[in-house]
Parts: sequence; structure tokens; C-alpha cells
Amino acid sequence: MTDLRKAMLTNVLIGDGAMGTYLSQLGHPVGISYDELNLISPDAIRDIHSEYIRAGADVIETNTFSANAYKLSRFGLEAKTAEINRAGVRIAREAAGSSAYVLGAVGSIRSGRRISVSTKELTRYFGEQIDALLEEGVDGILLETFFDLEEMEIAVKSVRERSGVPVISQFAVDQVGRTLDGYAITDAFSMLKQEGVDVAGFNCHSGPQGIMSVIQNQLPLPLEIPMSVYPNAGLASFVDGKYVYRATPAYFGDRARDFADAGVRLIGGCCGTTPEHITAMAKSLAGYKPRPLSPEPKLARESLSLIGRPAGKEEEHTEVRPDGAAAPTLVDLVKQRHTLIVELDPPRDLDITKFMEGAAALKEAGVDAVTMADNSLAVARMSNMALGHLVQERFGLRTLAHIACRDRNLIGTQSHMMGFDALGINHVLAVTGDPSRFGDLPDASSVYDLTSFQIIKMIKQLNEGIAFSGKPLKHKAKFVVGAAFNPNVKHLDKAVQRLEKKIASGADYIMTQPVYDPDLIVRIKEATAHLDIPIFIGIMPLASGKNADYLHNEVPGIELPEQIRSRMSGLSGEQGRLEGTEIAKELLDGAMQHFNGIYLMTPFLFYEMSVALAKYVQKKSKEGAAHLFHS
Repeated sequence: MTDLRKAMLTNVLIGDGAMGTYLSQLGHPVGISYDELNLISPDAIRDIHSEYIRAGADVIETNTFSANAYKLSRFGLEAKTAEINRAGVRIAREAAGSSAYVLGAVGSIRSGRRISVSTKELTRYFGEQIDALLEEGVDGILLETFFDLEEMEIAVKSVRERSGVPVISQFAVDQVGRTLDGYAITDAFSMLKQEGVDVAGFNCHSGPQGIMSVIQNQLPLPLEIPMSVYPNAGLASFVDGKYVYRATPAYFGDRARDFADAGVRLIGGCCGTTPEHITAMAKSLAGYKPRPLSPEPKLARESLSLIGRPAGKEEEHTEVRPDGAAAPTLVDLVKQRHTLIVELDPPRDLDITKFMEGAAALKEAGVDAVTMADNSLAVARMSNMALGHLVQERFGLRTLAHIACRDRNLIGTQSHMMGFDALGINHVLAVTGDPSRFGDLPDASSVYDLTSFQIIKMIKQLNEGIAFSGKPLKHKAKFVVGAAFNPNVKHLDKAVQRLEKKIASGADYIMTQPVYDPDLIVRIKEATAHLDIPIFIGIMPLASGKNADYLHNEVPGIELPEQIRSRMSGLSGEQGRLEGTEIAKELLDGAMQHFNGIYLMTPFLFYEMSVALAKYVQKKSKEGAAHLFHS
């Protein structure tokens, strides 16, 4: 076969897809060492390699991502480090024959947080693994899912001190194109080039859209070395004890061509991808002839870091009248008139200027509440408790807080709720929360002491003056508890049955995921007509065509009709936001006919869009009231 370096200079190569999540899908239990399967179930690993090669992969990686002594020690397997890695190479070689290149996979040891592994220990762990991989004759080393520059540099040097084989270095990055320890991607790529890396790129942590955003907005072009990408199949949702990924093979096929046009020379898949995803990419790039790397590709620099998020994570507070009487709750208001909740994302940094500007503008626009998520998509953001208190104190605007089961155990959750009560933040939305492993701190623990059903019950128990432990609290809380509802499902009746259980647990109101289909709004009304609590229909205006593609293909719980995606196709900037606002107005026309509760989600802190839509809701509501009066 042609040398791997030369092959990537003239061709776009197709990599393989996920190993770990695919093993899980095939029935192998979560929690075991998948690397050990090289020794105890080699046929299973060989079969997966063969599937990917038949799907069109030109490059496969060994099943050795976590096969270093540090991580193997969790299973008592550290003494078998070399044996597991050598077996991984042999199995991949047997499957590949002369049809595909074999890369020795080496994963991060620190895995996104500064665990107690010294530089000396990292050097030893990487060296042991890389020695074994090189001894079996891999075609190159793939360093993947690294989060900090220091660890990557140690790993690269461990390879270069031993061999001149091709080295592919891949970082996991956040949506704004920074490694998780704060180093800029441009600095990282500069270091890699100096250390003699042959290919640099990204994998895991983000789906195709997030990685494309980094390429287009954070990398200086032209690049002096080839680039690789192995995205996840979108963001995962946790359904019935399993991780489910939304991005389809067809979507990956489309994005593969985009990556190739951007100068990427090795394209594979990470978590959630399957042989079907690789087949779609291979077909999309069949016969593709890449441009030379030296001329600068003409890429639009429009930001694509699209944050769509499922409904169900926000913050609020109960207003108090000057006379000391409690103001009507949202449940009281929505029974009387159209009532508007607007979601505003807490910042991911320490600058709250734009957030507070947005909150002030929404207060002036007359919204009934601002809601804030609880680290949605498992990405660390500023505390919605702190921001809710500031919004409440500065603007007198009710805030509604999302409470996720993911981050706090029973002790922390009760403490958190007691803090909300003390601050007068009494409207909350109880949600499960996206798994930590898919956020910006993937080694953080997902607690899940409580389900969404249980957390609703426990919060309502506080209203009886009873602690989670059953002990009296000398005071009764006044929480108004909401529950999230995803109507974007194949079987709406089953989703409603799940909703009924949340109501039985004590939910006072419902907030839905974004809905983009007017017919679905009608079906929701019909399917929930028997329920006796109010529903706030979620509407999230689209910001661009890329935003629409991202939400449809990568974000769990959101589905866009073809007609809307067609209308948004190719639009960006102000033009995209204007069209997105018009589509949202059309959806509001339908929603307001059937529901008094409206829940607007602000994309990318473009609060001007939400202000315009809030004014539209008020105008339509007044027109409707006037019509009824004259009738």
C-alpha cells in the first residue's frame, strides 16, 4: 500500500467508526474493559473491524483506546498492558489485510481533568503502550480525545522518541474551539507541527457541526499539515438505560463532503457512529478529488457553534407585590391569558454583561418570566441560582430555574432547593439532565440519585415542610414545579403516558421541547386535552441554515420538517435570523390558537429575536382579546 503520509496528500481517506458504543449496541455490557476483549473475545473485535472495512473504511484503529496501565488498573489488568495492545494490533491486521491502514489507538489518560498522574507517570504509561503497538507493526499512531496541550505533547514525544511512523493527533474541543484546559487550538496545532505530527484534528465531544465551527472559525488557513476529524453522531440522549445518538448516516454523508471541502484528509466517526455512517461517508466521497493543501480554501467564516438545546432547563423567581402579597404564579396567569416564558442561556464565562442586557430587554418587552437552564448539554455555565437572584433583584422579573438530577446527590439537591426558597426563586423545572460524559468535563460524575419523577415528588415534599429525609423543616416551601415534555417522538401516546406519570408525581405545569410542525401542535392539543395542568409550547427561532441542520441531526428531542429546513437552507447572519423569526411567528400563530402557555428559547443569546417575538405574542394576544370583546 502507498505510504499513509503520501496517501493523505492526494486523497481523502475514510476512517472507521466507534468501537466502544458499537460494542455496547451489540450487547456487550457497559462497565467492563472493552480493551480486554482483544484477549477474551477477539472474534467480536475482528468482526467489527471487518464491518467497517466492508463499509468503506481505508483506515481502522486498534481496540486499544484505554489500554494503558493506568486505566487498565481499574480492572486489575495493568500487568497485561503489552499483551492487550499487541493483540489489538494483530486482530486489526487480520481484518485489514492489504485493504486498510491500521493505526494504533492511544487515548488520553487525564481525560479532561487534572487527575493525579504526574508527567513522569504519563511518560511511562504512554511509553509502555506505544512500545507494544509499534512492536506489532502499526502503520501509524492515533492519539485521540486529548483535552490539554501538556499531555498531548508528552504523548507525541513518546512516539517520536521511538519511531518515525505517522502520528495523528486529535483534540476534543468545546463549541468555541478551545481545549478544555484553556489553550487555544491555534497554539495546539502550532505545537503539534513543531513536534513532528503528521496530521492534526479533532474527535469526540462534538458532532459534525461543532467541529466544523472550530475549523472555520478558529484555525488559520491554509494549514501546513493535513487535518483529520472523527465526530460523534451528535449529542446523546439517555433512553431506557441506553445512550441514543440522533445523527443519521445520511447526515454524516453530507457533512463528510463539507469536511473534505474544508481541507480534511481523514474522516471517520466517534461515539454513536456505526458501519452505516461510514458507508454513507464513503459513498459521498467516492471519486472525490481534494484540492492541494497549499492554496487557502475559500471558507466562509460564519460562526456555526450552534447551541440548540432540548426544552426543560431553566430558572425563575416569584415576584412579591409592594404590599407584601404574593404575586400570581405562572400557573395562575396562564389560566387567564397568554403567558410568556423566555429562556436565556447563562454564560459559559464570567462576563454577564450581555446576559443582563438581554434580561433587561425582556423585562421591558413584558415577558412573564425568564428561565435559565441548569448546565444544559452537560456544559458548565454560570449558576442559574446566582443569575436568577440578580435578575429578580435588579429588574423585578420572575425567574424560573431548571433543576437537573445529573449534578447533585440527595444532599446537594435538597440544599440547592433550600437556597432557592431562601432567595424567593420558587418556580422551577425538574429535568433529568444530559449525561456528563458528553459535556465539556466528560470525566465528571453523573449522579442521578433521583429520576425526574422522584425529584418532582421530593420538591413538592418540601412544600409540606418535610425534608428529603422525612424530618420536619419548620417552614413550608412554595415551589411551583414544572416538568419537561418531548412531543417530537414517533409514538406521541406513549410520551403522553410518561407525562401523566410526571403529573401524578406532582408536576404543576409542562414545558415542551421546541416544536416546528404546526400539525404537531394540534396533535399535542388533542393528545393532552384530558390533562388538567397547563402546557407551555416550546418555540425556538432558527438562526441560520446550519443551525437548522444541527438541531435536526445532532440534538436529541428536536425534529424539523423538511419544509422549514428548506426555507432556512443557505441562510446566515441577519438574513437567517430574519427568516427564523418569521418561521417562529407562523408557529406562534398556531400555538396561540390552542395554548395559553408560550415558551420561547433564545438562540445564542440573540435576545433581540426573543424580544421581537415577545412583542408579537403580546400583539396577537391583544388582538384576540379585542376580537372576543367585540364578538
